[in-house]
Amino acid sequence: MTGGSLGIRSGSYGSLDKQLQNGVLPIQATSATRTKPSKMFKEKETLVHWICKFAGRKKVGMLLLCVISAAVFVWVLYVGKGEDQEGVNVPKLNNNLPVNNSGSPLINEVQSIRIDNWTSLPVSVEGTEVRVMPPPPSYFLGYTLPPGHPCSTFSLPPPPADKKRTGPRPCPVCYLSVEEAVALMPKVPSFSPVLKNLTYIYEENLNKETEFGGSDFGGYPTLKQRDDSYDIRESMNVHCGFVKGSKPGHGTGFDIGDNDLLEMEQCHGVVVASAIFGAFDIIQQPKHISKYSKQTICFYMFVDEETEADLKTNGSLDESKKIGVWRTVVVHNLPYTDGRRNGKIPKLLTHRLFPNARFSLWIDGKLELVADPYQILERFLWRKNATFAISRHYKRFDVFDEAEANKAAGKYDNSSIDFQVDFYKKEGLTAYSEAKLPITSDIPEGCVIIREHVPISNLFTCLWFNEVDRFTSRDQISFSTVRDKIAAKTNWTVDMFLDCERRNFVVQQYHKEVLARLARRVPPGIYPPPPPLYLANNPPRIFSLETSDESILNAPFRKVSPRRGRDRRSGSRHHRKVGKEIVPS
Repeated sequence: MTGGSLGIRSGSYGSLDKQLQNGVLPIQATSATRTKPSKMFKEKETLVHWICKFAGRKKVGMLLLCVISAAVFVWVLYVGKGEDQEGVNVPKLNNNLPVNNSGSPLINEVQSIRIDNWTSLPVSVEGTEVRVMPPPPSYFLGYTLPPGHPCSTFSLPPPPADKKRTGPRPCPVCYLSVEEAVALMPKVPSFSPVLKNLTYIYEENLNKETEFGGSDFGGYPTLKQRDDSYDIRESMNVHCGFVKGSKPGHGTGFDIGDNDLLEMEQCHGVVVASAIFGAFDIIQQPKHISKYSKQTICFYMFVDEETEADLKTNGSLDESKKIGVWRTVVVHNLPYTDGRRNGKIPKLLTHRLFPNARFSLWIDGKLELVADPYQILERFLWRKNATFAISRHYKRFDVFDEAEANKAAGKYDNSSIDFQVDFYKKEGLTAYSEAKLPITSDIPEGCVIIREHVPISNLFTCLWFNEVDRFTSRDQISFSTVRDKIAAKTNWTVDMFLDCERRNFVVQQYHKEVLARLARRVPPGIYPPPPPLYLANNPPRIFSLETSDESILNAPFRKVSPRRGRDRRSGSRHHRKVGKEIVPS
């Protein structure tokens, strides 16, 4: 019986033909020289003669052949079982490929297999082709800081007992260093529950037959299409702005130059985005930004033609289109007359403007960034294994309270706000209460958005923008409705951190018009101040004090009404004599 009839096993365990050479099988080669038979051999030979005496030679040969075959069969089963037990203890790489620990080469002298793409790998084994199935796609699963790290045990201290300041204020935040944050940046995307493939609707010929709302920029989806967009599936095609044109920024409204679009497509990592329309704010330069961040992060400021003209008038903008770290992008053909609604395009549709970016940080134009973006991303996204983070409102938690506050402040037409809230109320919107925990608030402070561009977070901002396009531009009113509808179909939700933590890394500045109004109200200080008019022709005399070498100007005489009764006696107790009495001339 040859080794080929038993089946040769190749791989890290060695082969059966080697085991034959090493004497594993109980089949010994016969010696070339004859020796004297032993006593035991004589007894076996007598036994054979005794068997042959009662049976023929053919029957004896068949019997011996059966015995030898049975023994070999039992031995093969035993060896195979031992190899299977050894295979269980072999460590795995990517749960599919065994690690070679024996020092012998892998199949066909291949020492290692590196999987770069999720495709099957053909491996040839003795003329046959074996398909090694690819491992499942890997996702970022978060991490835990080591126990001795200062941020692992950090907790917020109690607020300072300052009764004079009762408004919102920043609180401490434990950031990692920029180097540590960059080292912990995820190499693979985070998991997107249910939704894996998200595409967007393009309509050259808009169908404006809808119940209400919509625009030429965002389309006119019907209520049925709106309901269908909240039915989360593995592949979805939804409205997400830019419904006309070949790609975002090309004939879609919110048009951007080709050179700017090309540069925006080159952003493959982190994007920090902001916008100023109508010359409403002054560009704030970020502070405490590392050199590495300035080299690797895209800082983009979107401005309209009015803001561009204002910047050129002030001498801030030149041909380089750079103002500090900000790369300005001039937007033409704004789709809305409402500046706040135009601002929602770069705020909520950042993933459409930067299709290759992985992470983005949005800050309103009035905010000054005072922390490194890598530190912010690590603290509020990566450390929490979140894909969308936004701060809760510092004061309000309920949609109904937010709607009333917007009406009281005149932020939007009151009837439009009432219509939107009533519509949500019919869909099941209720006031916020502790029954919604672990959801901590229904109202965000929407001036800062930290997000990872994965399908589920992209869908959230698309549907949030659709609500802003259909109803009012007050995105805080529609936030919780979109969040809760998606959460009902998936296990995904938004991480809402404290407002005081947001105030730790951004500082709110005044709008441009407010600064101008304050400048008119408070005249600039002049030192020394001019003399009063009644002293212009009569300069005051200088008197010396007995208690010091200083000199003072005599003040104009002011008659003091005498006190009566208790007031006069009370005042006399606190009267303090200062040197010589000064009498006006």
